[in-house]
This record gives sequence, structure tokens and C-alpha cells, in this order.
Amino acid sequence: MISFLGEYESTIDSKSRFLLPAAFKKQLPKDDGSEFVINRGFEHCLTLYPLNTWKPIFANISKLNDFDPKVRAFRRNFLNGAVPVQIDSAGRILLPKNLLDYASLDKDIVLVSAVNKIEIWDKTVYEKLITTMNSEDFSKIADEVMNPKQGPKDWEKN
Repeated sequence: MISFLGEYESTIDSKSRFLLPAAFKKQLPKDDGSEFVINRGFEHCLTLYPLNTWKPIFANISKLNDFDPKVRAFRRNFLNGAVPVQIDSAGRILLPKNLLDYASLDKDIVLVSAVNKIEIWDKTVYEKLITTMNSEDFSKIADEVMNPKQGPKDWEKN
């Protein structure tokens, strides 16, 4: 399974490309680390999925019930804008204009690990997001997400 760690800055050039940080490239599988799907994220960022991460997500979405209006709405919103992309010979990835506009990306960006995918944020928006959450709020969220009262989590079994 692919897993990313880290937070790195990059810039978007005049042709809407950015350089994937070397630290993230080193974390990609050696055999298939140049193909991705880029998509709208949930909080007006972009999400860069390595193809090996995207395939099972897409397979699960493909199995959902077409007759359920919630499924159709989810598919429409989640898959809207999803595009296959590749790292070029210089290590850059081209961002489609509609996705640049969705995430309000201009020049300075931050690439953030999100377990098995990478979020791409406008630098100013990301810094504001991170600095507005105080340690008490973060502590409460951490307790809610990781609280063992909900039953044993996978990480507790090891």
C-alpha cells in the first residue's frame, strides 16, 4: 500500500504545471509511480491519487446502485473533474484549468500527505486552515477520531 508523509511547497508555472517534490517521488512505488488521477478535493483543494490508489476507489464507486439518487449525486460530484495525469520527463504534472479554478490555485501551492494520496492547496488558504485551528480544537478532533470508546481500531490491535 502506498503511504505518503510530508508537506512540501511548490509553484505553478505559466503553463499550469508544478514540480512534484522529490521527497514524494521517493515514496512512490518504483514500478508504477508516474501515473495519477487528479480530482477535486472535499475542501476546495485538489487530490492527487496514485493510479494504484485510485483504481480500488473507482471500482467501489462502479459497484454502487445506479438507482439510488444519492449514489448518482455522489458519483457526479466526486468524479466531476477527475482526470488522468502523468509526471513528465522533467518531473512536472500539468493541472487542468477547471481544477485550478476550483481550488483557486495561482502560483504558490502546498502539497500535503493524506495517507495514500496527496492534497494540493493554495499556500495562503492552507496556512490559514492550519493556523486557525488551535491546539484545544485539534485535541478534541483527535479524541473524537481516535477515541477507543468507539470499539477497537485497527491501530490498537497491533
